[in-house]
Amino acid sequence: MSPDTIRMWLRERVAFYVERDPEEIDPDVELVEIGLDSVFAMSLSGDIEDEFGVFVEPTVAWDHPTVNALTGYLHDVVVTI
Repeated sequence: MSPDTIRMWLRERVAFYVERDPEEIDPDVELVEIGLDSVFAMSLSGDIEDEFGVFVEPTVAWDHPTVNALTGYLHDVVVTI
């Protein structure tokens, strides 16, 4: 799976939670600044597990605080499985 595919999916999920268009989600801005709160971050970690079939810590959105950081992390994890 390409980083671009992962990035697009993440932007769509984050946009869903913060009720914005995916195009409005800047992949270099911290998720908390975009409006992602702890409840939505936990939901996002579950979405990631469901979509990519990998286990991630519930803190994954805080450990990798931007869409681009999270994309890089997930790309590394998904490629190794």
